[in-house]
Amino acid sequence: MEKTEIIILYFVAVNVLTLCVYGIDKIKAMRGGRRISEATLLLLAVSGGSIGAMLAMDWFHHKTKHRKFKYGIPAIIMIQVAVIGYIVYHIGE
Repeated sequence: MEKTEIIILYFVAVNVLTLCVYGIDKIKAMRGGRRISEATLLLLAVSGGSIGAMLAMDWFHHKTKHRKFKYGIPAIIMIQVAVIGYIVYHIGE
């Protein structure tokens, strides 16, 4: 397997995981169960799961009123896109 394939697989996996974890937290919130910490949810987004986090926020209407998620997740996405763009541009040299 090539490096590119491994990287793509990682991002798909971390985004699916993040989407699932946000969904689980939403279910726990509705049932009054023990919640997943906000730090864990944000760490998943920072580690590459920001698209999964954004989709979960939209699909599950979860964490949409919290400023750190409402503005933080889009900011994380923009930073990640910029970093990926920088890496791709400079690897091509």
